[in-house]
Amino acid sequence: MLTNLPLYLAFLGTSLGLLVVALTIYVMLTPYHEIRLIREGNAAAAASLGGTAIGMAIVLYSTASSTFSVVELAVWGGLGLVGQLFVFLVVSIVIPGLKQGIEDNRVSYGVVLGALSIAMGILNAGALTG
Repeated sequence: MLTNLPLYLAFLGTSLGLLVVALTIYVMLTPYHEIRLIREGNAAAAASLGGTAIGMAIVLYSTASSTFSVVELAVWGGLGLVGQLFVFLVVSIVIPGLKQGIEDNRVSYGVVLGALSIAMGILNAGALTG
């Protein structure tokens, strides 16, 4: 019954590791300090980071569910997460004042960034399962 436990733990550990690394890179990439803003009650920063985490998790779920290889999970999951990081760069160019909007707790900025991150995660997931 527990013969697949090592594979489960390897997949879960790899996915969590990738998620932590990608979110750390994301937080370093953004020009505002999400964690500090969230601790101060900034809902825009929370929506943006939360949506980004969900989008990244969707990518990792899709990758993990379509392979039996931890190496493939790491490679394709990593590539998918790079695409997720690209979302922030595109949105920050397309939406002027994004940094200020998030820092000023204008929730609409955080929601649109989070929603686009989730949307990209779904598209990424579809591309990764093909």
